[in-house]
Amino acid sequence: MTAPPKPDARQALHDRVWDLLAPLTDPEIPVITLRDLGVLRDVRDGADGLQVVITPTYSGCPAMGQIEDDVKAALAAHGIEAQVITQLSPVWTTDWMPAQAKEKLRAYGIAPPHTRDAEQLSVVQFAARAPHAPSVACPQCASVNTTETSHFGSTACKAMYKCLDCLEPFDYFKPY
Repeated sequence: MTAPPKPDARQALHDRVWDLLAPLTDPEIPVITLRDLGVLRDVRDGADGLQVVITPTYSGCPAMGQIEDDVKAALAAHGIEAQVITQLSPVWTTDWMPAQAKEKLRAYGIAPPHTRDAEQLSVVQFAARAPHAPSVACPQCASVNTTETSHFGSTACKAMYKCLDCLEPFDYFKPY
């Protein structure tokens, strides 16, 4: 029986795992990494070994299977085995996305999510809380003369908008 690794060796392994997973991108939005998106939550030691924790952007996200496969493949390519744990709580929020991730979305043509105010943080919402929805700027021309054409866009986590100035349609990554 071998002795358990020293704390420094465990931390070095965790750091290596973070580094190996750093380039993994969202299967539906290839310009944003899983870490920037906030889906990649933690690297930790579990009872059965190394664990990588992921949190879906919403409970029915069809990309989670692909994300799990990508995480396992990236680690296996370097001889590292890990269990991928899908963690639903705390619920994923766009507030986990740093400013540079939101800028990547905008540059890719997806309007980034607005930051939510404290009043909107309730998990259950039966109706809009504010009488005026925030303006969504067109990622093509920056005009705020836009309108929502469908509450669901190319994926359920995005809404479809149209710019009334340049007439371009675009996705808006909804804040959660």
